[in-house]
Amino acid sequence: MNEQNNSTNHSLPAELPRRAFLKTAVKAGTALAFPSIIPASALGRDGTVAPSERIVLGAIGIGNRGSYVLSCFLEEEDVQFVAICDVKAGRRKAVKQMADSKYGNQDCATYRDLRELLARDDIDAVLIATGPNWHATAAIAAAKAGKDVYCEKPSTKNIAQSLALAETFRRTGCVFQAGTQRRSLPNFEFAVRLAQDGKLGRLQTLHAHPGGLGTGMSGWAPAEPEPSKEEADWDLYLGPAAWRPFNRGILANGFGFEKGGGLTGGGCLEWGSHCVDLCQWANDADATAPVEYEPVGNQLHARYANGVKLILRNDGWLPLGSCPVRFEGDTGWVETGDNADIITSSPSLLVGKRAKIPGYPANLHVRDFLDCVKSRAATRANADAACYAHIACHAANIALFLGRKVSFDPVKNEFINDEEANRFRSEALREPWRL
Repeated sequence: MNEQNNSTNHSLPAELPRRAFLKTAVKAGTALAFPSIIPASALGRDGTVAPSERIVLGAIGIGNRGSYVLSCFLEEEDVQFVAICDVKAGRRKAVKQMADSKYGNQDCATYRDLRELLARDDIDAVLIATGPNWHATAAIAAAKAGKDVYCEKPSTKNIAQSLALAETFRRTGCVFQAGTQRRSLPNFEFAVRLAQDGKLGRLQTLHAHPGGLGTGMSGWAPAEPEPSKEEADWDLYLGPAAWRPFNRGILANGFGFEKGGGLTGGGCLEWGSHCVDLCQWANDADATAPVEYEPVGNQLHARYANGVKLILRNDGWLPLGSCPVRFEGDTGWVETGDNADIITSSPSLLVGKRAKIPGYPANLHVRDFLDCVKSRAATRANADAACYAHIACHAANIALFLGRKVSFDPVKNEFINDEEANRFRSEALREPWRL
């Protein structure tokens, strides 16, 4: 199913990894793989990055958002982008043109099936920017293939996927970065530090603003004639999701397809994977989730085991811009959003704040991922942090769907004495896909 692969496969024996071979050969001055005079560019002495230090990148599912994030990767000199996989021919062509134009060659390979891209042993890391329906399944498959992963959000469709994602990356040792890029922006980091460092006193209440509570997207529409697999592979587009008839409207709206995991998610999971994530971070709760969730009027109220309250708000965005959060302690509070302004209860709390970076650019988050690929350190939005931020959103969605309070055990990762709620922790995957 590989349409085009202009890259020559120079696979090396498993006992001698490619980069180790390059470094050993340079030190030994071998003539086997290198000319007698090694160009400065090959060693990185001319200001470029030596090939042995470059991160070889592939991408899976690149539309509008993915193209932007990929452009952030391509700006980094230590990235070599070599392959695009997408079920849509138009997207494969567009990304290949983007890559070939940058490198001045025709080397970018194209694939329709992610399994073929993941089978390449020369690829170190992948960017996954499919529709949310595919995120967890693709990320787990990539880790099992030994690839580090930068994955757009929402990263999972349910609680079971969240746990499987975290367990897989712990077991494989692969690096994971969820695309919750606000963790790398200075205004949000500053607000979180105020909460974590006790500058607000004892933390009491966290406000997240996911909006759209109780809305959902079913992904069903009238049947239309199906295109050829070459143009758009509908079966691969659905992937692990339940089958439904082909419809170009669904195909065109890949970003919104089953965004809420087929339950009620919608805005709660889409924006919650950002703003609830920031509240988790502020509460030092990256390894846990709230223990109670209750719909209250136009809001969802949750409570952590340490007594901190989390309020998910459903009203319009505030003057601070999209994705606003507010952290309240018993002596002060801080609030910020995507316009990068920071409002506090006292001007003294603003001492040490950094320059504003408005909007929500991904370049700092991409750089954090690349640095961790090299150091093998945990990223800012690692799989464990993403797991429990998503679990908080999924549990909130379940409480909203049931229209009542639910209690959750974040150690056993199940709802307490609640068979009805526990049925929503997972869902069946369509053959042949597995986590």
